Amino acid sequence: MNLGDKLKVFMPLVEDMDKMLNKDIEAVLKLESKRLQTAKDGKKFLLMTLSDRTGSVRAIDWYNAEKNDSEINEGNILMVKGKPVIFDGRLQINISKDEDSVRVLKEGEFDPERFIRKSRRDPEEMFRDLMKMVESIGDGELRDFLKTVFRSLRDDLLMAPAAVKHHHAYIGGLLEHSLNVARMVEFVSKTYGVNRDLAVAGALLHDIGKIREYVVKPSGIEVSTEGELKGHIVIGVEMVRSFARKSKLSKTKLLELEHIIISHHGQMELGSPVIPKTPEALIVHFVENMDSKVSKMLEIIQETDGDWSEYDRSLGRRVYVSGR
Repeated sequence: MNLGDKLKVFMPLVEDMDKMLNKDIEAVLKLESKRLQTAKDGKKFLLMTLSDRTGSVRAIDWYNAEKNDSEINEGNILMVKGKPVIFDGRLQINISKDEDSVRVLKEGEFDPERFIRKSRRDPEEMFRDLMKMVESIGDGELRDFLKTVFRSLRDDLLMAPAAVKHHHAYIGGLLEHSLNVARMVEFVSKTYGVNRDLAVAGALLHDIGKIREYVVKPSGIEVSTEGELKGHIVIGVEMVRSFARKSKLSKTKLLELEHIIISHHGQMELGSPVIPKTPEALIVHFVENMDSKVSKMLEIIQETDGDWSEYDRSLGRRVYVSGR
């Protein structure tokens, strides 16, 4: 049995720790944040947030706080020893006394599947569905343009997530989200009699910049340097323009596609430099916002035991779970 198999068998995930309360455990977790603090009696303690693909958990180290604070950094994959407990109504790991109770692991010493989720839908099948939607575009210029774009980006799309933590934050997530949005946009466009081909094309391309905004590493999904400095809206417009230079797409159609990408967040305070100013852009904005929120809510329901979820910052609410 190799190390990866051992970790799968013996190391509990965050979602399983509430079944192991007050028992000694070892777990492989990612350090999301840390803070060295001082108790009222002057004693130092290290407060950490640790995570894996199933969630996050608070951990507290009373024994080797200063030593561990100096040896670990945010983003490190750690092997931790301790006991899961319920403190102040929430799950917490009390780190053990042992000097090696918090240890940094190198790549190859942990199973990447602990940190990277995958879409439940087959990415290859989703890509075939995407290309069928492209083939359904009646406008020849748009259809040929989309064929060029997606055939060139196929391998990247099969892997790309749609986020680090929020909606569709897993391998294949971008494909899943883009397909959901395009299918609903098609229906809404036909209902209102607007330009169906333009709206569907914009829906398929609205988040294309996320291919370069995020990187998938063994330790999980991270924002790339380019993503931090530009964001997926700017990257997406650059990518579409680059492909347009090598195609016969008219300047007018390119401009309208760019507007859909630029405005799809809907509000300037949410990252769009302009608000939607065409019916197609407005439809893409509302539909993609709905898909991101409903998909996130369904994920929360699936992961929650009990009648109500914890408060979710991205949704700004708790979710009612009972009976589902």
